[in-house]
Amino acid sequence: MLGQAYSLLGFQIVEGVVGAGFPQKPKHSAVFAQISPDGSRLTDLARKANMTPQSMGELVDELVDMGYVVRRRDPGDGRAKLIVLTQRGRDAVAAGRQTIDGIEDQVIEILGERGHRELRVLLSKLLDATNE
Repeated sequence: MLGQAYSLLGFQIVEGVVGAGFPQKPKHSAVFAQISPDGSRLTDLARKANMTPQSMGELVDELVDMGYVVRRRDPGDGRAKLIVLTQRGRDAVAAGRQTIDGIEDQVIEILGERGHRELRVLLSKLLDATNE
């Protein structure tokens, strides 16, 4: 059931972002969900998304071509690069957050405020347990 919910929600988020004028593919969520507002190293993005750096590099290349991110020199380490959201990328992330807010509203309609709170608590416990 978690897998079904994950797939359904992921596609709903992408549909909302695409509908807001920011074309992308579901796989690009691996970058958008992990990237820091100040930029992230490719290796960190890959680790957080549980992907190989090569696979993450391909996604980043696609997003560079689409104008969502750029590669910049890491000011803390001149040998490293940061993946940084462009304004277009920040706007796409904002559209994703707006879509997620709408989904949260739907969950509240279905489960009620209490059920929504309980679901969030339970999901937080699952996430905390898997991040240990």
